[in-house]
Amino acid sequence: MKLKKNMGKQDRILRLSMAIGLLLLAIWFKSWVLLAASLFVFVEAIFSWCILYQFIGKSTCPIKKKE
Repeated sequence: MKLKKNMGKQDRILRLSMAIGLLLLAIWFKSWVLLAASLFVFVEAIFSWCILYQFIGKSTCPIKKKE
């Protein structure tokens, strides 16, 4: 499976917000599970790639595919 960008700017901003929220919850509850989830969402936002979007073939990225 190749990592192709499949997230647009709005999705990235939403995921960065989610990552920050999960990080704060992880610190508050001292939870390694929430910390791992936060890091995963953060990495997805940084690389503009969502594993769920990859599986279902969805893309919100404005980059056009070369044909």
